[in-house]
Amino acid sequence: MLRNTSTSYGSIAIFMHWLMAIVIFGMFALGLWMVELNYYDSWYHDAPYIHKAVGMLLLFALIFRFGWRLTNTRPDLMGEVWEKFIALLVHRMHYLLLFTITITGYLIPTAEGVGIDIFGLFTVPASLSFNKDEADLIGLIHLYVACAAIGLAAAHAAAALKHHFIDKDTTLLRMLGKTKNKLHN
Repeated sequence: MLRNTSTSYGSIAIFMHWLMAIVIFGMFALGLWMVELNYYDSWYHDAPYIHKAVGMLLLFALIFRFGWRLTNTRPDLMGEVWEKFIALLVHRMHYLLLFTITITGYLIPTAEGVGIDIFGLFTVPASLSFNKDEADLIGLIHLYVACAAIGLAAAHAAAALKHHFIDKDTTLLRMLGKTKNKLHN
């Protein structure tokens, strides 16, 4: 099943969720590692190139995922009223933080008017230019928002585990592509 229903996530939503989770954690680790490289390190130019290109692909995936989310049913949330409220807030915060990360990630390297090459396939053109102080500020925003997104993702994962092991509901199983019908077969 490709599309979501009121009781389960469709395969596209599941695939996008896990793909983006892996990429986001990988990009966070790469970002922290690459800023520590010095000019004489063999990865000094390659790591930022990869980070920028994958970041732009992540922005495109995020736009697709957001559009997919808007055109699909959201499975019913489980738990108490306050848990449902927090779940909605966390999901919305994820989108806000991820859009902020990817947009600031776009603005940092394009500050001097140079586009971002996507693995030689195409170039995302620069649209705005900034002075060094403004670009540095955007870089700090990028870092702090990325840290916040990772913290929120950790809380999100902890909540899913709480639903699974304490509440014993199917919240986590639905994002793993398992429904009650599939569990009893």
